[in-house]
Amino acid sequence: MANDGTAANAAAASNDSTPHTAAATGAPAATANTAAANTAAAPAAAASGETANDAAANAGTAGAAAAAAPKLRRVETPGRRAGGAAKANAKTQVQAPTATAAIDVDWLSHYLLGTWADARLESRRVTARPEMQRIEGQSVAEHRKTVLGQLHLLVAEGAVNKAFPTHLGGQDDHGGNIAGFEELVTADPSLQIKSGVQWGLFGAAVLHLGTEYHHETFLPAIMSLEVPGAFAMTETGHGSDVASIGTTATYDPATEEFVLNTPFRGAWKDYLGNAAVDGTAAVVFAQLITAGVNHGVHAFYVPIRSVDSDSDSTGTSRFLDGVGGEDDGIKGGLNGIDNGRLHFDHVRVPRLNLLNRYGDVAADGTYTSSITSPGRRFFTMLGTLVQGRVSLDGASTAAAKIALKIAITYGSQRRQFTAGSDTDEEVLLDYQKHQSRLIPRLATTYAASFAHEVLLTKFDSVFSGAHDTDADRQDLETLAAALKPLSTWHGLDTLQEAREACGGVGFLAENRLTSLRADLDVYATFEGDNHVLLQLVAKRLLTDYSRRFAKADVGVLARYAVEQATDRTVNGTGLRRLAQNVSDRGSMARSVGQLRSAKTQRALLTDRVETMVAEIAGNLRPASQGSKKPGAKKKAADLFNQNQNAMIEAARAHGELLQWEAFTDALAKIDDPGTKMVLTWVRDLFGLGLIQKHAAWYLINGRLSPSRAKAVEAYIERLTSRLRPHAIDLVDAFGYGPEHVRAPIASGAEAERQNEARDYYHELRASGNAPVDEKAQKK
Repeated sequence: MANDGTAANAAAASNDSTPHTAAATGAPAATANTAAANTAAAPAAAASGETANDAAANAGTAGAAAAAAPKLRRVETPGRRAGGAAKANAKTQVQAPTATAAIDVDWLSHYLLGTWADARLESRRVTARPEMQRIEGQSVAEHRKTVLGQLHLLVAEGAVNKAFPTHLGGQDDHGGNIAGFEELVTADPSLQIKSGVQWGLFGAAVLHLGTEYHHETFLPAIMSLEVPGAFAMTETGHGSDVASIGTTATYDPATEEFVLNTPFRGAWKDYLGNAAVDGTAAVVFAQLITAGVNHGVHAFYVPIRSVDSDSDSTGTSRFLDGVGGEDDGIKGGLNGIDNGRLHFDHVRVPRLNLLNRYGDVAADGTYTSSITSPGRRFFTMLGTLVQGRVSLDGASTAAAKIALKIAITYGSQRRQFTAGSDTDEEVLLDYQKHQSRLIPRLATTYAASFAHEVLLTKFDSVFSGAHDTDADRQDLETLAAALKPLSTWHGLDTLQEAREACGGVGFLAENRLTSLRADLDVYATFEGDNHVLLQLVAKRLLTDYSRRFAKADVGVLARYAVEQATDRTVNGTGLRRLAQNVSDRGSMARSVGQLRSAKTQRALLTDRVETMVAEIAGNLRPASQGSKKPGAKKKAADLFNQNQNAMIEAARAHGELLQWEAFTDALAKIDDPGTKMVLTWVRDLFGLGLIQKHAAWYLINGRLSPSRAKAVEAYIERLTSRLRPHAIDLVDAFGYGPEHVRAPIASGAEAERQNEARDYYHELRASGNAPVDEKAQKK
């Protein structure tokens, strides 16, 4: 974290920006859109033989739009605090349609906290304190100083030791550690990332790459922040390609020391958190050379600055002899972190400073390792550092939750134009376009949240030792590489859309959307560039595919797999009926019934992954033929490059399928009928949204006909409209109170302004002194 993008990267006009003036007094009239979203269909289910869920899922058609307007209920727009306590002044309440199903917000809020609920709640307690929160407008130097002070407060709270060994005062709680740290993003992403640098990268490298000597010698000072440290892997010249870094560590048997050297400018360590100012030591990754043999990249504990009072004019401790560096300067975000560069001029460290869990050097220079394959040793070493990706997956999802809490709360209060009423102006969130901008992203956020819980559980299982085989670690690395790109991209997209959906007021720093967007920008590239990570996933998918058919002709089997996948999904799940041409005159309700079937959604999403992988395997087949011939390596690299886009797309589709499966599994654990019904709609919106996004693929490959693809689009609009009355409950269930959100537009201020304007116009009309509208006068 906070090292460039590469630390472990081996391989409507419905809103405006002007002040709002209420048009008139009176209660809002229900629009056709609102009515359609809330038409009760359950009573008709008994007569039709449908389940209540099926009936409700078929509500909202054009005929329903003409139904009588539903009753209205009062909604606490400022939002509930964690635990669901409704605390809102009556003057800040607005009216919203009553839904046909109700969410148990308190229960859902606790459910979303997941396995490590206590760790999350404790972290939220800490981040609710003003002294732990970002101060907008600080200079870079002030921001850095604030964040360092906050790290010391975390130490005082005992919040940093969960993942460390119990005999050193830790708790050996790896899942709880990540769950707590990723919540820090709500206070300030710089705090989350600098904490991750200190304890999740620097400290974790010593913990997972070192042995007992290193744990006893170095970890106590790291845990207490007595020694702030950097994670020095990335170089100016090499980020994603870690195996090719230029820094060397050459063993000198005469003194039993390693000599670390930076041989050229491109080998400077770069983008390192804690390197510019605060760090006094670093875990430095370098090519280990002994007896003239390069054994590849290994990690070394290297002091870099004086720990006494010797400092420069800025108060920064001076570099030790042979160590140099500079400040990376102002960045596009995360300016509370002192990212910098380091270089080494024949710096000597004791032999014992080699973190030797996977490779060691004896006093005489003899190299030994329990892993004989250099490639496997390298990837095993990097695999121990996967927690950065896991943490970014969760933190990005948390940021998306904050963004949606702000935008949906504001959208449920802000009014603009008089499209459906002669009295009050229309609520933004009642506009179809505003709904389609935010509610599908809300569905994706729920999917990402449930998928992250699966990832975090897998991470804890491996690092606790409960299930820690090579296969388990490979599965964890693949899962993290599949989900981190989706969640970080989604977080950025959601923050941008939320900013735009809030109009000009969303651009104000006080409402946090712009600073969060700037800070999360780099999440898409550090701890693994997203496109590089997806290539790792694709390689794993291809490896699994080839193992399935190891003794058969790959070209034949690629075609066979495509045919079998098509036959299985089309015939086995009723997809052939969905792929009928336009002459199929089945009713829209029947089409929708097929589309919302979990079996159908799973088949469509799975089929896309399997078909793409099979096609890529066929395309790459020539690379496996004549692999020992001259030029074969270049031919294989060219073939890989020609299929790179397809590989990344297949990996992304795999990640989306994982999110859908996690959401579906989570639904099975919900007992409350209302909550389960609404969350099923949310899952369907997510799943069908994926199908709509990839409609071109489904059409080209004959999985859907144009008419059925159109039915997907129509049903997505209906689902979005149906979920509108539940939007506030769905964001309240995230459990973030005003002390976490800290955005005036999500605090009820807009509703208060609406009420103030309404009272003004009411009094004006009651006085009889209201001016006559020019248009009315002409009549």
